[in-house]
Amino acid sequence: MPAPEIVFRNIEKRPALGHVNLMVDTFIANASADDLRSVIRNLLATGPPGIAPAFGNAARSRLRQTGTKPLPPPYTLFRKQTRDSPATPLPHLHDALSRARSLYGAGMGFASLVVLASIVRATIGLEWEHDGEMPDILAVIDADIGQAIQSSKEELEGSRVVDLPSARDARNELRSAVNDSIVDVQVWGGEFPFERAAASIEYWKI
Repeated sequence: MPAPEIVFRNIEKRPALGHVNLMVDTFIANASADDLRSVIRNLLATGPPGIAPAFGNAARSRLRQTGTKPLPPPYTLFRKQTRDSPATPLPHLHDALSRARSLYGAGMGFASLVVLASIVRATIGLEWEHDGEMPDILAVIDADIGQAIQSSKEELEGSRVVDLPSARDARNELRSAVNDSIVDVQVWGGEFPFERAAASIEYWKI
């Protein structure tokens, strides 16, 4: 009697999708932002090895859903200088920086370059004093650009860039904005604020 035929089925293993426990969801809905940050940091530091990549994937998925709103107009980021006062940052600048940091922090470096390029362009035509609030915030922006470039490189190395031409466009837009800023600051005799960004992007090949 012939042996019965055995058929092996290749069952794809996928994580089971469930719902958040009602009590946990109540905590999430009512906890302060500081409490949620503390819980998330503790979970990522002490959880199983796969939790950090899963968190990153969830963060990027969320940002792709919510990151389609247009960039703020340049005039809303800085108050233009007058005869009696230099240029100063406006509240919308901090919103734009938070958006850029969320993107590059989640591993979406190239998307953050677009936001940061618009911020750099918003400084063109402005003048500021050598000390005070404006040079301080521009130094912070310079550091953010460095972080965003590093995030972009990791995005490339991780094979998460699905549209390479768009990634190159983002890199080129930032490079163009930084170079235009160099020329603009030279015109009025100021101190160029994006030295680290210029050095990082000058020889960056994609």
